[in-house]
Amino acid sequence: MKKAWGGRFTKKTASLVEAFTESISFDQRLYKYDIEGSIAHARMLAQCSLITLSECNAIIKGLRGIHKEIESGTFQFKTEQEDIHMNIESALVERIGDVAKKLHTARSRNDQIALDLRLWMRDQILEIIEAITALQSEFIMQAKTADKHILPGFTHFQHAQPVMAGHYFLAYVEMLERDRTRLVDCRKRVNVSPLGACALAGTTLDIKPEITAKLLDFDSTFENSIDAVSDRDFCLEFASVLAIISVHLSRFCEEWIVWSSQGFDFLDIDDSYCTGSSIMPQKKNPDVLELIRGKCGRVYGNLFSLLTIMKGLPLSYNRDMQEDKEAIFDTSDTIKECLLILKELIKKTALKFENMEKSCEKGFLDATGIADYLVKKGIPFRESHEIVGTMVKKYSGDGKRLQDVSIKDFKKFSPLIDKDIYETIGVKNYIKQYKSPGSTSPASVRKKIRAWERKLQKHITTREKKFV
Repeated sequence: MKKAWGGRFTKKTASLVEAFTESISFDQRLYKYDIEGSIAHARMLAQCSLITLSECNAIIKGLRGIHKEIESGTFQFKTEQEDIHMNIESALVERIGDVAKKLHTARSRNDQIALDLRLWMRDQILEIIEAITALQSEFIMQAKTADKHILPGFTHFQHAQPVMAGHYFLAYVEMLERDRTRLVDCRKRVNVSPLGACALAGTTLDIKPEITAKLLDFDSTFENSIDAVSDRDFCLEFASVLAIISVHLSRFCEEWIVWSSQGFDFLDIDDSYCTGSSIMPQKKNPDVLELIRGKCGRVYGNLFSLLTIMKGLPLSYNRDMQEDKEAIFDTSDTIKECLLILKELIKKTALKFENMEKSCEKGFLDATGIADYLVKKGIPFRESHEIVGTMVKKYSGDGKRLQDVSIKDFKKFSPLIDKDIYETIGVKNYIKQYKSPGSTSPASVRKKIRAWERKLQKHITTREKKFV
C-alpha cells in the first residue's frame, strides 16, 4: 500500500521497519479525538475557502461513518498505515475519493497528534477528578460512621497521640483535594490548541487556528509553532500529578495492610476483596491493597520514562515522542482503576473500633496532655516535658496508666498538679481538650465533615466541567 509520505522514496518500507515503527496498536484509542479534530479542521478549511462547503460536508459525513464503524467494531486497523491518523485518512479516501486528500491541507501529523493527545487528556482529567471525588465521598462516609471512635495516631510508627477516627479519614480527603486541584490546574495548560502549527513552522496558507480552537472548546491557541509540536510538558505534568495521586493511594494501602495484620487487627477486609495462599489454607491476603501499592512503582516508571524521552530532544518534533503514548495511557488507566477499586474495598471493610480504642491504652498517648496541663499552671513547656517524661519512665515498666496514678503520687512530680488533672488524662478526656483549628477535637471533626459534605456536593453538582 502506498505511503502518504512515499513520494521521494524508491524502495518499499521493510516489513521489519513497518512493525517496528507502527503505533496503531496503541494509538487507535485516540480515534474519537482524531475524528473530532479532523471535523473541526475541515470546517475551518471551508470557512477559509481552502475547500468548498460541499467538500467539507462530504469529508464530515465520511468521518462520521468511519467513527460508527470503529464504534461497532467492524473497522479494520492496518499496521501498514502506521498510526491512527493515516488509518482514518486512508479509510476516508476509500469512502469518498480524492476529496479526502484535501483534509490534510494546512496540517501535519505533528500538530495532529499533539491535538489528539490534548483532547484525550482533557477527558481523562475529568474522569479522574470524578473518581477522586467519589473516593473522597467514601472517606467522608467512613468519617461519619466512625463518629465518636478514637484510634492511636502515630509518628515514627510509634503510638503518639489519640485522634478521632474521623480525623484520620479526613486527612486523606485533604490529600485527594490537593490532587483534584492539581488536575484542575493542569487542565489549564492542556487546554491550548496546537492545530495550525503544522510540521513546525506553520503554513503559507491563510488559515485561522482560532476557529478550530473554538470548535473544540479550547481556551486558547498556540503562540509559537515550534513549541506547539515539540511540547509534551502537558504529558509530563499530567503524569507527575498522577504519580502524586499514586503516592497517596500507596500510603493508605500500606497503612491498611498493616492494620489488617494480626498484630494490629484494626480492620477486616471483605473476603471478596482478598485472596488466599496456594499452600497455607488459613491465609487471607490483602492482595488488592498490595497491588495498588505496587502499581505506584509502575506509575513512577512511566513518569521517568517520559522525562527521559524528552530530556535529550532538539527542537522540534522527533519520532522518539511516539513513545509518550503508551506510558501516559498506562498511567491514566492505572490510576483510574486504582481509585475505583480502592473506593469499593473501603466500603466493604469492617473497622474494628473496639480494638483501635484498646490500642489507645498503650504508649501513654495522653502524656502530652499532662505537659500542656502543666504549661497552663505556669511551667515552661521544656520543663513540663521533662516532668512528664520522668512520669512515663517510672510507670512504663509496671503497666500502669497515667490516669491510674494517685494525686499524692502526681504531686511528687510537681506540687502544682491538682485533682483537675483527671479531667485531662485518659484518651477520651484528653481528646476533648484540643482547641486549635484543624485539630482532632470531636467538635472540630464534626464541623469539618459537614463542610466537606457541602464542598463535595458542589463538586458533584458542577461535574467539574467548567472547573470553577
